[in-house]
Amino acid sequence: MVARAWQRMLSGRRLDLLDPTPMDIEIEDIAHGLAFVARWNGQTRGDWPYSVAEHSLLVEEIFSRANPASAPKWRLAALLHDAPEYVIGDMISPVKAAVGPGYGDLDLRLTMAIHLRFGLPGVLPAPIKKAIKSADKVSAWLEAVRIAGFKEAEADKLFGRPAPAMINRLEIRLRPPAEVRADYVARVARLLAECD
Repeated sequence: MVARAWQRMLSGRRLDLLDPTPMDIEIEDIAHGLAFVARWNGQTRGDWPYSVAEHSLLVEEIFSRANPASAPKWRLAALLHDAPEYVIGDMISPVKAAVGPGYGDLDLRLTMAIHLRFGLPGVLPAPIKKAIKSADKVSAWLEAVRIAGFKEAEADKLFGRPAPAMINRLEIRLRPPAEVRADYVARVARLLAECD
């Protein structure tokens, strides 16, 4: 008997985790999953977990601030940067390292299918990927200091200290999953409309 490698999504799609196709990717499934996946293994202050969906919205905002002339498709790529976690969850870096290359391979296959589904290149250009990673690190620093119990010096060592102008007026929001899910879907729809 072959081991099951697919998951039934709420949309009714059957997503093969080992060989995902763009046809089985739905933004509502991504938004729903990410809104219920907690960053920092749930070890954050507040009455709601800080979700990967909320983190992704923040990363896209940071990316857009740092790259104001970027095309809508690259802002969409920033928003979708952690999209595979809707089915594989969010693992902190030490766990990813312990799991080994299998996690990275799975993440890459899912990322490629997601990108193709939304009109992005399967593999992002290196400068875009680097800019998204930079925004992700700014977000991680903010999250670490504001809700995950890190001292600034510790966050500086792990993520690099962001420029004050980059973090001014940014807030970490902890909201009910349904609210975050709706905002995520709406933001993707706006960016897709701008891409047309």
